[in-house]
Amino acid sequence: MATEIILLEKVEKLGQMGEIVNVKPGYARNFLLPQGKALRATKSNIAYFEAEKKTLEAANKKKADEASKVSTKLDGKTIKLIRAASEAGHLYGSVNSRDITEAVEASCGVKVERSQVEMNQNFKEIGLFDVSIALHPEVKSIVTLNIARTEDEAAEQQKLGRALIASETENMHEAAMEDAAKEELLDDSALEAEKAAAEAEAQAAAEEAAKAAEATSADASEEE
Repeated sequence: MATEIILLEKVEKLGQMGEIVNVKPGYARNFLLPQGKALRATKSNIAYFEAEKKTLEAANKKKADEASKVSTKLDGKTIKLIRAASEAGHLYGSVNSRDITEAVEASCGVKVERSQVEMNQNFKEIGLFDVSIALHPEVKSIVTLNIARTEDEAAEQQKLGRALIASETENMHEAAMEDAAKEELLDDSALEAEKAAAEAEAQAAAEEAAKAAEATSADASEEE
């Protein structure tokens, strides 16, 4: 059975502050209520919200303004992470939300919580990856992770604007395509040469046959 709640702030994909919505009991019990993002939609809590609405809206605006100031330090920034990885670019381990928060603080001087880093799964390969950081329900910043094996590799990826390993793979693919085209050209040339040789051989055989026929005819004339 769904739990009815009243939102105390905007919750993505759920609703705006003041909206009454139904959610799964576990979502309300384990996240929304303990995080202070909502209250159970009882008569007393709805009355409390209406009475405190202006105060709550003012507090929310203040937090949003503060988050907007912080976002200027993060938006568009590239966060470098040097990790051990195989030649194919697969990390020995992974980059998780804790790694990202530590790298953001070290690089930008901004402390963010792991829960603010929006990611579906850990990163397991080198490359460039955009990550959203929710500083406030209404304020998000996008940073780019530059995961590389060395400082030089990170610099090269930054210059290329893409994963270095992907670039190498593309080059190998292009080389393979060129080799295949050369082989096809050589095959066509070989077929033409073989055809020409066969025609020359047939012509030589015909000439030999003609000569033999002429010689036989000459011999016959002499006998007469």
